[in-house]
Amino acid sequence: MTSGAVTPRKSDAEPARQLSPEQAAAAAMVAEARQRGLELTGPNGLLKLFTKNVLETALNEEMTEHLGHEKNRAEVDRESTNIRNGTRSKTVISDAAGEVRIEVPRDRESTFEPQIVKKRQRRIGDVDEIVLSLYAKGLTTGEISAHFADIYGASVSKETISRITDKVVAEMEEWAHRPLDAVYAAIFIDAIVVKVRVLALIL
Repeated sequence: MTSGAVTPRKSDAEPARQLSPEQAAAAAMVAEARQRGLELTGPNGLLKLFTKNVLETALNEEMTEHLGHEKNRAEVDRESTNIRNGTRSKTVISDAAGEVRIEVPRDRESTFEPQIVKKRQRRIGDVDEIVLSLYAKGLTTGEISAHFADIYGASVSKETISRITDKVVAEMEEWAHRPLDAVYAAIFIDAIVVKVRVLALIL
């Protein structure tokens, strides 16, 4: 006589594992990269590009606060004569994206002290979580602003943090709705190894 008991399936017996916000964001980015035929990591990966955009946007808004005006919008009768003076290249190391080359803005009087990537700082850490969650749409505007506030502390004004958030979110929206190419080429390379025994005939 057989028993009528049925062993429940794993999906019935155990509830689905809940992903953390960071895990959900990372999963969304992986799916996005696969859908668009792009690499997530690597020299030209999605994550490296996003990290570069976030850092450079934040640095430029820090410079705006330092000078007191947007680029090419200085008031004629202002007291200071300090202005933007190009950029300098710097390579930083991210736990998630690896080496990221960024352009750090400079001012003519060399008085600008960047905060999100300080002078002589090479490794960044807290920005990774923002980048993942932001571009995977895992954070609201308020949450993004709160994350930037945690990174900066009291070193920059709330207005600057708000400007950074607005600029980064705008770039994210522009990237998400960018036009795609009509055709993406893909090359698949495969090979079969065949062992052949050669018999030498002696005449």
